[in-house]
Amino acid sequence: MYRSFFKRVIDFVIALSILLLFSPLLLIIIIWLHFANKGAGVFFRQERPGKNGRIFEVIKFKSMTDERDRQGYLLPDEDRLTRVGKLIRSTSLDELPQLINVLKGDMSLVGPRPLLVQYLPLYNQIQARRHEVRPGITGWAQVNGRNTISWQQRFEYDVWYVEHISFYFDLKIFFLTIKKTLAREGINSQTSATMEDFVGNDNR
Repeated sequence: MYRSFFKRVIDFVIALSILLLFSPLLLIIIIWLHFANKGAGVFFRQERPGKNGRIFEVIKFKSMTDERDRQGYLLPDEDRLTRVGKLIRSTSLDELPQLINVLKGDMSLVGPRPLLVQYLPLYNQIQARRHEVRPGITGWAQVNGRNTISWQQRFEYDVWYVEHISFYFDLKIFFLTIKKTLAREGINSQTSATMEDFVGNDNR
């Protein structure tokens, strides 16, 4: 009953409450990013696969500029990540616009993080089970390493969540997320400013 009904109700109520409560902060961040991103815009929008692989557009605050080199290629992530961007990423404030995705029913507060559409054909049968539920703003993998764990570990955590989803499990992840966010743990991978691309199971 929780998985099929109450989880969605709780998601909607909490997401709406947070958006209303933090609306002044959201406005400040929007104004701040407008100037910091050098014309690159305030919001980052990208297609991601949701429940059952259905494609939706995820919304986040944009933490990077669109600066390019002389050949027209985007600069590396670490060169485009602004000081403001680093701050909102380290505090997870860049995730707040995804509450709109939660209201729309594209996402849940807790679930496997929505990854790139290009990864869909790369999953094996077990890894693909992460799409049996709505993706989440936070999840079991996020509170167990976030961007510092391997892809294999991330998928194992995602599938474990799918198999053990419950109200108490979601509550545990929610409070662990607050703890991890305050400690600013697991923001960057070991080798880059963001998580490395997933290239398939033969090249983990």
